[in-house]
Amino acid sequence: MKRQTKKSSRKGSSKKKDLGKYKSGLEKTCGNLLAELGLDFAYEEHEYEIMPKFWYPQTYWKMTPKSKGLIDKTNKVVLPIKYTPDFVAKDGSWIIETKGYIHSHHDFPMRWKLFMDYLIKKGEPLPMLFICRNKRQIEQAIYIIKQTKKDEEANPYRRARQAVRRRAREDAGDHHELL
Repeated sequence: MKRQTKKSSRKGSSKKKDLGKYKSGLEKTCGNLLAELGLDFAYEEHEYEIMPKFWYPQTYWKMTPKSKGLIDKTNKVVLPIKYTPDFVAKDGSWIIETKGYIHSHHDFPMRWKLFMDYLIKKGEPLPMLFICRNKRQIEQAIYIIKQTKKDEEANPYRRARQAVRRRAREDAGDHHELL
């Protein structure tokens, strides 16, 4: 007699279809909340090159996933480091990155620090940055964004004054280093 097996009504890819254009449930939650509350955003459209490509002028050997030994990379270009945030305001005033669980060996913390440094050195008005790990943090970030928007509408020169103060601090720091 043949043994009967239970058939699952769920297909393995159905969850993926439910996410639509998003890569995770947390991203979908964030995108839906931003849209519901009328905040204009772009999803994974902005790619930043946070470190340009370069050549290492000395002998360079490296391990690769496909090889068990070291590979000679001398005179080969070292690829740039790029970062694509999850959600960027259409006006550039805020960026939300959604991260659920981050493995300890994951490179995101380093990439995020390089990204912040890149934004500072770019010299443009700095966006508010948020890393959200759950729905509650996404809701808190959206609240802060909306509150900041209200404050700026009430006092439109606030952001410009902050930029002037930041430049003055940077100039003072540069001057202090020269002494």
